[in-house]
Amino acid sequence: MHIFLANPRGFCIGVNMAIKTLEAAITRFGLPLYVYHEIVHNRWVVDNFKSRGVKFVSTIDEVPEDARLMFSAHGVAPDIRIKASQKNIETIDATCPLVARVHREVLRYAANKYTIILIGHNGHDEVIGTMNEAPESIILVEHESDIHNLCLNPNDKLVVLTQTTLSVTETQSMIELLKQKFPNIISGSNANICYATQHRQEAIAMLAPLVDIILIVGSGNSSNSKRLAERGEALGVRSILIDGADNINVGWFNGNEKILISAGASAPEYVVQDCVKMLQKNFNATVEERQTSTDSLSFQLPIVD
Repeated sequence: MHIFLANPRGFCIGVNMAIKTLEAAITRFGLPLYVYHEIVHNRWVVDNFKSRGVKFVSTIDEVPEDARLMFSAHGVAPDIRIKASQKNIETIDATCPLVARVHREVLRYAANKYTIILIGHNGHDEVIGTMNEAPESIILVEHESDIHNLCLNPNDKLVVLTQTTLSVTETQSMIELLKQKFPNIISGSNANICYATQHRQEAIAMLAPLVDIILIVGSGNSSNSKRLAERGEALGVRSILIDGADNINVGWFNGNEKILISAGASAPEYVVQDCVKMLQKNFNATVEERQTSTDSLSFQLPIVD
């Protein structure tokens, strides 16, 4: 067995920023400390903070007055900020700057009387926060069939934005379909897909021809992790999303495979290494790291005071 380790993989800079911000808040303020939704979509990260006493909540009602609350990397709707202020809750904003940029674009386009078509997954934390910036101006589309069913005046002011963690290929095809139906619609380059998401998907595309099986390390509620597995499948390679080494079934392998391992943007590196060690132990696997691009962007931590 031979393992190709994709690089870049795992934590993106936005996830890293959110986790470091939570660590800094624990050090600065101690506990109790509340986080609105999961800080990032990864079981290992969330369970680690839970074990240390951090409380993850789904509603502001769960947060006592005068408590301290952190907003997750996925961002929140404006009404959540208002409710927190009404309860005198001190807030720390760990929203990924790329998600925050989409929120600002929504407000700008809505103010200029555009109808915003948002490509994203219904119910995802990021999408909920984004749509609630201007719900009267946004239409969510998940599939190409949703685009076919759109009834809009092609002469209206239209713009397409996207959830940051989608598949580049799938999103490009949907944007092209929108442009065919609405020739005057405008969009940015790849709309708003996160550079880290794109780099990880590009690595899958470049390395998939070398392997028999792809393992993607990431939790089932991680959008970008699921998109990586879908990208591998679309390229004709069996691709399996695993939360960690305990999800690996040795019956999947005969011991002679070439395997690509990558990880979603919220998956810790130690979980990736546990998977590698498991395969080395069971199949005497050799390991080769393949770098296809570099994540060069950096974000400053929000002020924790």
